[in-house]
Amino acid sequence: MQLAVWTYEGPPHVGAMRVATAMEGVHYLLHAPQGDTYADLLFTMIERRNKRPPVTYTTFQARDLGKDTAQLFQDAARDALERFRPQAMLVGASCTAELIQDDPAGLAENMQLPCPVVPLELPSYQRKENWGAAETFYQIVRHLADSEVEPRQGDVALVNILGPTALGFRHRDDVREIRALLDTLGIEVNLVAPLDASPADIARIGAADFNIVLYPETGEEAARWLERTFGQPAIRTVPIGVGATRQFIHEVAELAGVDPQPALDNDTSRMPWWSRSVDSTYLTGKRVFIFGDATHAVAAARVASEELGFEVCGLGCYNREFAREVRAAATVYGVEPLITDDHLAVEEAIAAAQPELVLGTQMERHIAKRLGLPCAVISSPVHVQDFPARHSPQMGFEGANVIFDTWVHPLVMGLEEHLLTMFREDFEFADEAGASHLHAHAPQHRAPVVSSEVETGEDASGQGLSTTLETNGGAGLWTDEAERELKKIPFFVRGKARRNTELFAANEGRARIDLDTLYDAKAHYAR
Repeated sequence: MQLAVWTYEGPPHVGAMRVATAMEGVHYLLHAPQGDTYADLLFTMIERRNKRPPVTYTTFQARDLGKDTAQLFQDAARDALERFRPQAMLVGASCTAELIQDDPAGLAENMQLPCPVVPLELPSYQRKENWGAAETFYQIVRHLADSEVEPRQGDVALVNILGPTALGFRHRDDVREIRALLDTLGIEVNLVAPLDASPADIARIGAADFNIVLYPETGEEAARWLERTFGQPAIRTVPIGVGATRQFIHEVAELAGVDPQPALDNDTSRMPWWSRSVDSTYLTGKRVFIFGDATHAVAAARVASEELGFEVCGLGCYNREFAREVRAAATVYGVEPLITDDHLAVEEAIAAAQPELVLGTQMERHIAKRLGLPCAVISSPVHVQDFPARHSPQMGFEGANVIFDTWVHPLVMGLEEHLLTMFREDFEFADEAGASHLHAHAPQHRAPVVSSEVETGEDASGQGLSTTLETNGGAGLWTDEAERELKKIPFFVRGKARRNTELFAANEGRARIDLDTLYDAKAHYAR
């Protein structure tokens, strides 16, 4: 077992909490010990919800383990039913309570409660949060959908939007954008679920003509069941970015039998023009490392490559259930896919890739800060600052505007670079001050980081060049003239230029790095 300081996903019952908290009229009874009762913190502190999540805990303690903990569960169920009067109740166990094997599902069934009960079997030691959310939503749909419901007859297409949950990355804003697109196309929304849906809404989920799976991590399993049970096809294109949004509109319009042009003509995105504008041509070719949940990571890679002209130098995800999609995308961009939930492995990969921009989760934000790299958050897990008060979607044409601003603002643009170079001697812009938008404002000095790939070449004494680099950080290898020339390179790419030059010198077997070596290395990497 590996001890983790940070984790990308919680246990599966946290995913169940996200679904229950997103819905109306649903209550989640969680068999859990004292210490597992942290739902309030997740939703009221991080997402800043104005009401507590609908979760009741049995909260057994160590002294209760010698007694009948099953009776504690049944008492808690009766109390929750009387107090909250839910339309449906979810029952399950936390990862710790799973060990005592009280079987919450069987206990609830024997009680014959007066509302529908959805039992959740969430194996905490084999699965994680996103899977827990998907399984919970699937079980809710499976237990509550009315099998007798008939598709509505009429000229207007009816659609379900599946996947958005509580604590999701910009889910509420995305839903608003997609609703507006569908309204422009004259398509009616049957329900959005789990977000804001009630058990009564879920009962009529089968009446829709088709489904839109906005977040496959949560909605895909339910969509497959609906396709088998009610014959509802599903749209699986995630409309993040201008290109994907246009593709999404065409697919939706085709299934609904409507003209896509009104929505296509309503394109309010400034991204296509701004990404080609004078200053933004400086974006072309910038190396970007992308990591997050599979859906957002793959979508971000497409936007970065096709719409902003970035070069994808790294791509990965932490949810292994969707590793296939990430591997396929990585093949397109010619990079090695990174499928891991170890943030230390991600940090190592980012350091090795030497990107100029990192797109990731809250954890990649911290990693980038330590490495002195610009970063933008594109995926959960996120912290409170990524639940903004303003409307800030990721999907649709307005989402493309938000993405452009979010990704470009951390970068140093062309005019900025010119000014930073011009005023290099000013105390604010001196190298020791660092970049104010990347790390703390306190002046700091970082020793040059040397690539571990430097393995060949010898210095004048016959000592391996790689050994010399490791022992003295490259000091003494550079001539004074080469050091002065190196300082003419802007500080935010100077470390990369130093590493590339030292690697070039090692591969060429050059013992000293003089002006000619610096220029030769520049020509080599420019090819």
